[in-house]
Amino acid sequence: MKRILLISLSFIIYTLSFISSAHAESAKSILDKAAATVSNPSGVQAQFQMISKQFGSTSGTISIKGTKFHASTPQAIIWFDGKTQWTYMKQNDEVNVSNPSEAELQAINPYNFINIYKKGYKLSSKKVGSSYEVHLKSTDKKRKLQEMYIIVDQKSYHPTHVKMMQNGKWSVVLISGLKSTALSDDMFQFNAKDFPKAEVIDLR
Repeated sequence: MKRILLISLSFIIYTLSFISSAHAESAKSILDKAAATVSNPSGVQAQFQMISKQFGSTSGTISIKGTKFHASTPQAIIWFDGKTQWTYMKQNDEVNVSNPSEAELQAINPYNFINIYKKGYKLSSKKVGSSYEVHLKSTDKKRKLQEMYIIVDQKSYHPTHVKMMQNGKWSVVLISGLKSTALSDDMFQFNAKDFPKAEVIDLR
């Protein structure tokens, strides 16, 4: 009887482990396909709207090429060349130069998930209407970006919503109009000649 019970328990544990593994693999596969839609080596562009108590709410356009991005909103223009970020504040005619953290990049660039989901997160997914909802939970409690939800269209695999938690607060980014386009590397770096009166503040 004990032998039968142990075999039964072992089978249940194995089955649950298999289901969990398959579920995680499915979630990774979804994000792999979503990442591919925004990983065009020539570049992609989209519109976004961010709703956040922590970072403030705004909307604008974003251009992405690999790890580089350029975002424009009514309040600011942001350039990021893969290492350095320049943020031009229109109201103050001021440019802040920094090397942003992973969490800061995610708040500014909703597509930054394509660089972080493959390591350090436990993944799960489920279908919600005509979309996939992928849940990312950090395996490192010290990581600033602890939790994320990424909503992916089932047909196009375009990410349409990114919901993230930082410091116990949620921010939501809505994404639309994703399209591939050829982008010059120059658009991801601040050109002081275009803003001759701007004060440059180096925060690195």
